[in-house]
Amino acid sequence: MYRIILILFLLALPAMSEDYSIYKPDNYSTDNIKERVLFILDFSNSMNEFLEGRRKVDLMIDTMKRILPNLDPNISVGLRVYGHRSGFTPMDACRASSLVTPISVSNAYNIKNSLTKLSPRGMTPITYSLKQAIKNDFIGYMGEKHIILLTDGGENCDESPCKYVMELIKIRHDIKIDVIAFNVDNSDDLSQLECTSLVTSGKFYNARTAAELVESMNNSINSYKKVEAKIIVH
Repeated sequence: MYRIILILFLLALPAMSEDYSIYKPDNYSTDNIKERVLFILDFSNSMNEFLEGRRKVDLMIDTMKRILPNLDPNISVGLRVYGHRSGFTPMDACRASSLVTPISVSNAYNIKNSLTKLSPRGMTPITYSLKQAIKNDFIGYMGEKHIILLTDGGENCDESPCKYVMELIKIRHDIKIDVIAFNVDNSDDLSQLECTSLVTSGKFYNARTAAELVESMNNSINSYKKVEAKIIVH
């Protein structure tokens, strides 16, 4: 009903006394975008495995160091990590998710500094990390929230990120999740991760090499640039 009323209102605009037109700035700049980006990065024990002669965690950190200086300093960005502690019990290990750099503008240095203090240790609590991020990390921010989740494997804490986001989109429409599957071979894991992104209208990247990881991360951070249009009353 709301959409019908809105359409009728827009159709009636030309008949009104004011002259309405659509304004699209010719000199549009992405500097005006108020984007909120949260990286959620994998520090589970499997990130100690080697790929192309180096640990996967080192390839991930090097990638972040490459892309962070290219981020617009006006974009609010933060970092959450998971698997960075093993815990005394499996339940504790499945709660190993921390916001190590709260979302803020001009935050690249703080994120890089946080990354140097972390080591891969534990489990892969993807769903718990998403829940914590969506519940806590974007408090006070309006508009679209962009999560970039990187993992080298599937959920292993008896939860399903796919099922979680399928429930989430019933009540939230401001969250988009890009998922970068880094050197993931298991088809079931890939399906779960792809579902997690696509259900939220995010992007899914299957990065099998270090070069593909850099490309995927660059594509993700640049994927939501858009031009805004607004109605001007003359």
